[in-house]
Amino acid sequence: MAKKKENVPDTSVAQAPADEQIAIFGAREHNLKNLDLQLPKNKLVVITGISGSGKSSLAFDTIYAEGQRRYMESFSAYARQFIGDMERPDVDKITGLSPVISIEQKTTNKNPRSTVGTITEIYDFLRLLYARAGTAYSYNTNKPMTRFSEEEILAHVFKHYKNKKLAILAPLVRGRKGHYRELFEQVRKQGYLKVRIDGEIEDLKERMQVDRYKIHDIELVIDRIQVQEDARTRISQSVQKALTMGKGLLFIMDHDTNKVSQYSKQLMCEETGLSYEEPSPNTFSFNSPYGACPRCKGLGTIYQIDMDEVIPDYNISITDGGLKPLGEARDTFTFKQVQQLAKKYKFSLTAPISSIPQKALNVLLFGDENGKLEVDLEFGESNGSTEYVTEYEGVVNMVRRYFNDTSSDHVRSWAEGFMKLSTCPECNGARLKKESLFFKIDEKNISELGNMDLDKLLAWFGNIETRLEKKQNAIAKDILKEIRERLGFLLNVGLNYLTLNRPTRSLSGGESQRIRLATQIGSQLMGITYILDEPSIGLHQRDNMQLIDALRNLKDMGNTVIVVEHDKDIMLHADHLVDIGPGAGVHGGQIIAQGTPKQILKLNTPTAGYLNGNATPEVPEQRRKGNGNFLELKGATGNNLKNVNLKLPLGTFICVTGVSGSGKSTLINETLYPILSKHAYDSKMVPMPYKSIKGLEFIDKVIEIDQSPIGRTPRSNPATYCGFFTDIRTLFASVPEAKIRGYNAGRFSFNVKTGRCDVCEGGGMRVIEMNFLPDVYVHCEKCNGRRYNRETLEIRYKGKSISDVLDMTVDEAVEFFQPVPWIYRKIKTLQDVGLGYITLGQSAVTLSGGEAQRVKLATELSKKDTGKTIYILDEPTTGLHFQDIQLLLKVLYKLVDRGNTVLVIEHNLDVIKMADYIVDLGPEGGGGGGTILCTGTPEQVSTCKESHTARFLKKELGI
Repeated sequence: MAKKKENVPDTSVAQAPADEQIAIFGAREHNLKNLDLQLPKNKLVVITGISGSGKSSLAFDTIYAEGQRRYMESFSAYARQFIGDMERPDVDKITGLSPVISIEQKTTNKNPRSTVGTITEIYDFLRLLYARAGTAYSYNTNKPMTRFSEEEILAHVFKHYKNKKLAILAPLVRGRKGHYRELFEQVRKQGYLKVRIDGEIEDLKERMQVDRYKIHDIELVIDRIQVQEDARTRISQSVQKALTMGKGLLFIMDHDTNKVSQYSKQLMCEETGLSYEEPSPNTFSFNSPYGACPRCKGLGTIYQIDMDEVIPDYNISITDGGLKPLGEARDTFTFKQVQQLAKKYKFSLTAPISSIPQKALNVLLFGDENGKLEVDLEFGESNGSTEYVTEYEGVVNMVRRYFNDTSSDHVRSWAEGFMKLSTCPECNGARLKKESLFFKIDEKNISELGNMDLDKLLAWFGNIETRLEKKQNAIAKDILKEIRERLGFLLNVGLNYLTLNRPTRSLSGGESQRIRLATQIGSQLMGITYILDEPSIGLHQRDNMQLIDALRNLKDMGNTVIVVEHDKDIMLHADHLVDIGPGAGVHGGQIIAQGTPKQILKLNTPTAGYLNGNATPEVPEQRRKGNGNFLELKGATGNNLKNVNLKLPLGTFICVTGVSGSGKSTLINETLYPILSKHAYDSKMVPMPYKSIKGLEFIDKVIEIDQSPIGRTPRSNPATYCGFFTDIRTLFASVPEAKIRGYNAGRFSFNVKTGRCDVCEGGGMRVIEMNFLPDVYVHCEKCNGRRYNRETLEIRYKGKSISDVLDMTVDEAVEFFQPVPWIYRKIKTLQDVGLGYITLGQSAVTLSGGEAQRVKLATELSKKDTGKTIYILDEPTTGLHFQDIQLLLKVLYKLVDRGNTVLVIEHNLDVIKMADYIVDLGPEGGGGGGTILCTGTPEQVSTCKESHTARFLKKELGI
């Protein structure tokens, strides 16, 4: 149990037996206040509390870190020196801890080759299924390909050629030029008497040859025989010999009709003679050279020259920079080539590009169509001029060469600016080579299955046995069982709208977490402690029960499931609830309450008020109407969008809602945001397909605030990210003492050698290597954790050194810098978004997801808006307790009151019901979504019959 604190409700609960609980003693990691608590084993435990209160510190940095450290310590000392050791969390003791598996949001794979199918291993089973049970079709005729074993060829011969005379032929040359004198001599010496050359049987003679400049087909006559039962052995031997000589292929020629039939041990098209290699699972892998499309190397997309970027404006001349890769005219080798071209083709470099004849422009861009063009160049020298003959490759080919051949990232990035990502024309985005796509099961290739929504895919596999042959069913039995099980687990966590070909880098944190959850359920492990970080992110209320059932399923297998969560439904379905608070940062780290949800509901705590509905925000009496202007997007068809028309009232707080996978992110993040970004900043982002947009003149800025971390190194902190640390350093450099010493603002940066401590290099901590023991982090003995050298710390502003300022909390800094308006205004925004408890120099890696997002929000708030700005936020309530959501809403309302538009993609009903305008997409996810069901105020939307959101919103509004 937690140690008793003053003014903390008594939440004593009956203790479980010692062997049925995880007991934690003296947890002090980050802001935890020496916590003691017991968590029941094999139960669903939910840890909640406001953002920054210490939930992740307890679940991940204490329980998970200790479990991981114990696992690492099970290795020998010899092995540990290669894999490194883990730091021991700041806790006295943890007992009853079973092996731990963490399922976090932060580990989404950004590799373009990683897909939902590969990480769930379903695609591996599909590859095996197609390799062993797929039917091959010819890509020339689209007819099934055939192959025969020796026994089948023999049976076929006796069935169709009984008592007939036939010749058994072995093909040696097929459609090639040459005289083949050596080949004829070689087979003649082996004792063969006849060959068939271009359809005519001839005797083999000495020095025999054919016309070397014509294309020939040559078959060796292995045997001529009448098909009778007593000749079975001889025919069998001849067939074997013909298959050996013909490398798996033989021809049977009917003596009477001269009709030839082909038989192959490999997959072969009878009409065209096309053959495929024997399929293996690698044949269907886009990550293997045996299966990947040779053009795009298995990525499905290629970079192609974007002519709109090469020539942005045809009314500008080449001299003025009309050909963007060349830039403006200057004395360079390439421009001298272009000048010579202008002379040769008689066009002016100072005239608009539109006036250049098409043929000359083609040469300018692509070089000469008959090869590279030779150009004479004259360079002035002391003894007259020298003439060179050089080849001109063309501007487009030059850009392509720089992109493909350079080893410089800067040069490749420059060349990439003139290119665009396009679907590979060879595989049409399927990623696989042509042969792989012509292996089919029930008329579908592996790529078509990969593009189906998971619920449709499971339905397709539902009765597949009835559509397969007996032999295929025998092969596929176990594979189908595995595929169905894994698909079922994904559907159980609400991911029915995904496809197997969906790249993992396009998944939200919650989606990738639920995929790993489904994978863990599929692994059927027992006796594990699972720790999850907000698995409900991105999940609509309709799908919550599916997720809860999945978590209970994991628990029922004999596992302990610990979830850090703010979702009301998951909290109410927990076996044990732990509430950490009361505040955030230094004001948190204590246990306010713990027990079953029923026990928590009886208490007078903020979480209890939220759960029983007493502390929910009041719905505004009047919704904003906006400033009378609208943004209209028409004909959006990206991904699953079905010709969507979107009309948004500007100057309002807008929520875009809908079940997971209904097309919200496609419409807003991938279509609308790139359009606005291109309009406001001329960005290179390419929007998804759409027809038209109106109302851009009412917008001059667009700001997207996403969920990614603000920095990945300990040196990144809120002060550097928000940008006011530069102002603070400039302020310190203006102190008289600093001016006397000649210090500039760079002196006060802990990343610059002159001012930082030379022992810890501005880190404040030193790493002591302990060989077989974990590395120990200690305060630097020279600067004592203050990051700077003694001379820099001697400069003080109002009695505080630069290090003292970094150690201030935001609340303290607001008071301290009040007389300095340009710094005060920026720090005040951090306080406004509820981050008053963090320190200015707090390492970015210790900030929670919710804190990082609010730091970004504060950064944007500190910038001056124009009243014509659109703010786009994707699930800003991630990691936020309902108390934090109230703060967030106040900040967003402040932005709207200044005339700006705030556009939020959200599932949280506390935010949705406060919106001025709602756009609801659906009705389902994936192919069943992509249409706007209803728009309007929350009250209007709640009456929509087809909308799942409306059903829950109606209940929330109490209508």
